[in-house]
This record gives sequence, C-alpha cells and structure tokens, in this order.
Amino acid sequence: MSPSLPRRLYGALAVLCLAVLGALLPTADAHAANRAVQGGRLDWGIKSSFQSYVTGPIANGGYSLTGGAATVGSGSFRFHSATGGYDGATGAFTASFSGGVRFTGHQSDSGAYELDLTLSRPTVRISGSSGTLHVDITSKAKGTGAVTTSRQVPFASLSLGGIDMRGGGDTVVLNNLPATLTAQGARSFAGYYTAGTALDPVSLSADVRPAAVTRSPAPTASASAKAKKTASDDTIEDGAVDWGVRRTFREYVTGDIARGEWKLSAGAQDGGALFRFPEGEGTYKGGELTARFEGAVRFTGEHGLDLGLSAVRVTVEDGRGTLYADVASSDVTGEKVPLVTFAAKGLKSADGVAKLTEAPAKLTARGAEVFGGMYPAGTAMDPVSLAVATRADAELPALPDLGSGSGTGAAAKSSPEPEASPDPSAETSAEPVASASDDGVPLALPLGIAAGALALAAAAVFAARRRRN
Repeated sequence: MSPSLPRRLYGALAVLCLAVLGALLPTADAHAANRAVQGGRLDWGIKSSFQSYVTGPIANGGYSLTGGAATVGSGSFRFHSATGGYDGATGAFTASFSGGVRFTGHQSDSGAYELDLTLSRPTVRISGSSGTLHVDITSKAKGTGAVTTSRQVPFASLSLGGIDMRGGGDTVVLNNLPATLTAQGARSFAGYYTAGTALDPVSLSADVRPAAVTRSPAPTASASAKAKKTASDDTIEDGAVDWGVRRTFREYVTGDIARGEWKLSAGAQDGGALFRFPEGEGTYKGGELTARFEGAVRFTGEHGLDLGLSAVRVTVEDGRGTLYADVASSDVTGEKVPLVTFAAKGLKSADGVAKLTEAPAKLTARGAEVFGGMYPAGTAMDPVSLAVATRADAELPALPDLGSGSGTGAAAKSSPEPEASPDPSAETSAEPVASASDDGVPLALPLGIAAGALALAAAAVFAARRRRN
C-alpha cells in the first residue's frame, strides 16, 4: 500500500469535516443575528410618585393617553407595536413602541396648565451590558412656561443586572429593569427631578422574526381578479370597529374595588386601550352606513358586576353615528341597545376603505342604564374608530400589536389610583431568547453532528493505519 495514502486520507477527511462545520455552524449563527423586531408591548409607570403628585390635591390634575396607549397593572402604562432589530450573536437590541401619555396639572383661571408634560414613543436600546430608554418629550418649563419638544431623548439608564442578551429564539422578554433618570432626561422632565433619580422599572416583551422569510410569488393580476369576490359599490367586504368602552371603567373593573376581569370571545381582539370587533358586513354608500360586527366582551367582578356586550352594530346617517350592542347585565338585557353616539361627518371612502378615526363619543340615556347609573347620559366615553372595506383587496387599519407575550384583561390588573411606589419585591428577570434556533434545531445538534464527523474521521484514519501495518 502506498505510504502517501494516509496523507491523502487525512486531507480528504479534513475537507469533509470543514465542510460539515461550515455548513452547520454559520446556519445557526445566521438564525441568531440581524433579525427584525415586530410586535410587542412595553409596560412602564414612569414614576409612581409623580403620578400621585399630578392626580393629588396639590396639582389637582390628571393624565390622558394617546396613540393607543393603555393602562395596566398598578399605575403602569402600556405602549404597543414594537419595531426594531435584534442581533442574537452580539445581543444588540432595539425596540421602539407606539403610544404616549400626557400629564397636566396646576390649571390657572385662564384654563392653561402650568404642568404639561407628554412622553411618547419609548424606545429601548441595548448594547453589551448597558441599556437606555429614549422617549419623545413635549414639556412646559416651570416658571417660564416655555414649551419645548425633543425627539428620542436618552431619558433613563437601564440596569441589565448581568443579563446575557445573546440567543436565537423568537421572543425577547425583560422584566422589572431598574431605570435611573439621566441628565438629559432631568432637563426634559421640566426640572421636577434631578439626574440619578430612580424611576419606575421597565418591562417589555417583543417578538423577533426570522432572519429571512421565503414568500410565495405574488399572484398575477388575472389570478387575483378571479380570486376577488364580485360586489356592488355599497356592499361591505370586511370591516372593524374599535372601541374601549371607557378607560376608567376598565380600570374600575380590574381595580381594588371590583377585583374583576374581562374576557373576549367570538373573534373580538384586545388592542390594549380598545377592543376590536371584526368581520363587519352590511352596506356603505355616500357616507351612510349600516353594519354589524362579530365579537363579544364580558366584564365580571365583585359587587354584582357582570356586563356582556355582543353583536355590535353601527349606523351612520346625516353625519351622526350610533353604536349599538346586545346587552346582558343585571340592570339591562336587550338587543340592539344604543350605547353611544358620535360625530361621523368624516366618514369618507378612499382606496376602497371608508374610515373614521377616534371620533369622540357620548353615552346615551339607554347606555347610562346599561352601566347602572355609574355614568350619566352625555358622559364622554372612549372614542370610536371605524373602518369598512368596499373592495376585497382593500386593507383595514392595523390593530395595535401587543405581541405574543401580551396579557389579557384577566392579567391586566389596574387600579384607579396609582400606588405610591413600585413593588419592592419585584425581581429583574429576562428571557432574551429560547435556546433553539428558528427552525427548531438546537445549536447543540449541529455541534454534535460535527463532533460525530470528526470521530468517524479519526476511526477511518486508525483503520487505514492498521491495514497498512
């Protein structure tokens, strides 16, 4: 046997092993790196003592929510629809969330507020062992009253507590990250607190998408035309109405008095600050609308609280809208009960969709009966958003995206009055990613296969040597 055979065998087996390792290991790395963040929520109370001050007897103020933000837990605000990126190889993470909260207080005789602060679009950026929370801020300076607006101010430093952000799963979850006010944040906070002040902790959950998605080719124009449902100009192909009932009612339901919850069924969806009733059908033409929607919500709690709303209907006529629902409660039971009215002159069609966004709504007399006299007729309720498609290919506005890790009404415990301080027993925790790669194959498996290939190579060389000897 030629003495050069072992060298050739060594070379061939080395090439084989490198090929196996090269094929397997980069695949695992590719799954972990450079992936999009899409969907999720961030919960943050900003600073509980500031909330207490604003709503207390000194400032005698309050707060309002914008852009789909909601209240959740004990004095926290929920921001939604995360977008950004995640590099599983380095742990670098960026997620920007939608929604905002405006605090007002110290109202003067003229109606103006001395305290007027809006925080919106919180963005978490993590690199290495450090993290920063950025926000858009509009604030009124104490004393001068000068109003300034700043974009993506590095508002708070986040302590990761040694969390390793590297991984390759499909969700990033960070709970109770301690937050400290930065110098820039202190200046933008209208001087209410100094740099280094402890803020409420930050919790978030964000969905991470695969690095690459193979999509089927789009159908041709002729194929799409065959797939579309033929409809007349006034037939509704799809539709949705978004309504949160009333924020303070939701807080009452899940707060310390009622200690209750809400549950969605029959296709209704939770958008954080609102409920979506989908699958609209009916007619729309020239600003006039008659539509019915699917979905139901039921509120339950102590002190006899049990209120179910289903079969939501909306009519618009002469620029005035009315929202109806089938009601089941201890006070009122009936079909197509008119709950709220709203201005609807803005309901106009464009690109196959007629929509109305956050139309102010007022409680009807029958609606006041539904809520057991808790609110009198004419009370401002949550605004109504409405969209109906008159073409099968038209897209409805997206619902706020709370991500796969979002809670439900049962978990979203909220108190009407914010607590004075965050729970001192809360612990920082994290689930940056699962251990498996996106295709469900753990990283250990490719390494095991590679190790097996090396073992086979060694065995082959040993056998060749024995044959030569």
